[in-house]
Amino acid sequence: MVNAIAVLKGANVSGVVKFSQTSEEAPVVVEASFTGLTPGKHGFHIHEFGDNTNGCISAGPHYNPHGKTHGAPEAAVRHAGDLGNLTANASGEATLKVEDSQLKLIGPLSIIGRTVIVHADEDDLGLGGVELSLTTGNAGDRLACGVIGVTK
Repeated sequence: MVNAIAVLKGANVSGVVKFSQTSEEAPVVVEASFTGLTPGKHGFHIHEFGDNTNGCISAGPHYNPHGKTHGAPEAAVRHAGDLGNLTANASGEATLKVEDSQLKLIGPLSIIGRTVIVHADEDDLGLGGVELSLTTGNAGDRLACGVIGVTK
């Protein structure tokens, strides 16, 4: 069993994302909770770099080791880091618990050391028909970010 965590901070948004994987073949369980969001949907992704030296922008593009276009978490074609949307309630709180078979904590494609980001806008899941749909889901500004690290 491998466990990892990312503590996300932004100007108004904060959150914790926990990851666990029982074996290299098993899906990764992702559990997230956030506060400070505006009500509605917000894009939620893993980005390539664990670098936040220039804020969340230093994290680079979505984690995409297979060279695919952006898509929904359940789509056959997607970035490995595409986790879809979080939905914040009227109080700005959002939680999510999913299993994802494209994410890995074990092996050469591990997401440990990469960055989790929550975005200002809804992820269009690659279906928006605008230029950014196939790269970012047109999810807007990066509200909060945190590097994924090993935990017990």
